[in-house]
Amino acid sequence: MITVEEARALLFDLVSPLEAEEVPLADAAGRVLARDVAATRDQPPFAASSMDGYAVKSAEVELHAMFKVIGEAAAGHAFGARVGAGQAVRIFTGAPVPEGADFVVIQEDVDRKGDLITITDAPGTKDNIRRAGVDFTKGTTISAPSLLRAEDVALLASMNIPQVPVARKPVVALISTGDELVMPGDEPGPDQIIASNTFGLKALLEGLGAHVRVLPIARDTVASLETAFGLAQGANLVVTIGGASVGDHDLVGDVAQGLGMERAFYKVRMRPGKPLMAGRLGDAAMVGLPGNPVSAMVCGYLFLAPMIRRMLGLEDVVPPLRRARLTAPLAANGPREHYMRATLDENGIAACEDQDSSLLSVLALADALLMRPPDDPARDVGDEVTYLPL
Repeated sequence: MITVEEARALLFDLVSPLEAEEVPLADAAGRVLARDVAATRDQPPFAASSMDGYAVKSAEVELHAMFKVIGEAAAGHAFGARVGAGQAVRIFTGAPVPEGADFVVIQEDVDRKGDLITITDAPGTKDNIRRAGVDFTKGTTISAPSLLRAEDVALLASMNIPQVPVARKPVVALISTGDELVMPGDEPGPDQIIASNTFGLKALLEGLGAHVRVLPIARDTVASLETAFGLAQGANLVVTIGGASVGDHDLVGDVAQGLGMERAFYKVRMRPGKPLMAGRLGDAAMVGLPGNPVSAMVCGYLFLAPMIRRMLGLEDVVPPLRRARLTAPLAANGPREHYMRATLDENGIAACEDQDSSLLSVLALADALLMRPPDDPARDVGDEVTYLPL
């Protein structure tokens, strides 16, 4: 058996960053920027008023000074003439500051009678003008790779970038295996259960930016598995769930190898998730997950998620473990790295009481995976441990 770190290294050898594609700006949120992009304009492209008020010459601004209003400037409608001595232009927020003016007296500090204004309150030293290019200038760059948030999309729009180069979404084919499985909504027989892992993994991987194809359940026969693998053609990553162990009905490994899979490893020194298999099947990476629900999901967090991030070209593909203090004691760990379902609060972290790898209800209540190194000794309340947030 290999370690979790060794397994990740081998998995990363199976995938590489995907090519870029361009998408409309409106569809760029949540995608990974694949190439640096540069602003095509200054923002703002002109000196603009940051307040409603009157544009005047700063040298004339003092308490009780009087000005004649000669026109108006609004957002999208500049005042086309020059402001001279003793003159003011009524101006609104976002409007271009007219030539000759370099100070905006806010409207609350003046009294207006007809075309005359008088500064009635001390205007202060702030000129209330946003300089041209104060936000960004032409050529300002957004660096790739980066996950585009709503704020980034707004910035791209302001930079006048209508098409955005992003990493192509990895295509993942999910194949649940086993005679005991039926899809949600179907009526299970007396010896059957619902295929839950498929949908948990689909949600996880799509949340990371993948396009996930859920294939029909493959039954425990060579023919059914071969059909499922055939349907997975075109995927960048093929993920099987269940059937990767060594039981009489665990056929995934043999069928995959019969189809030409080059195995990279089998079994990882961890719990849950020991019977993990990986290799290359044609042009796709293949990962065979264990069938226990929690085992499959934990492997999704630890292995599939970093693979997706790598295919998207992101730099930090493995989230760093965090540290917290125990609020409940832990018994000594065994010889395998253990990822325990755990809960966090303001006082620290505590492992969930039941760690059975079939209990999805426990995983749903957890908000962290508490990582125990191999042969970690018993731990007391207050000891510091590492965890992966969920």
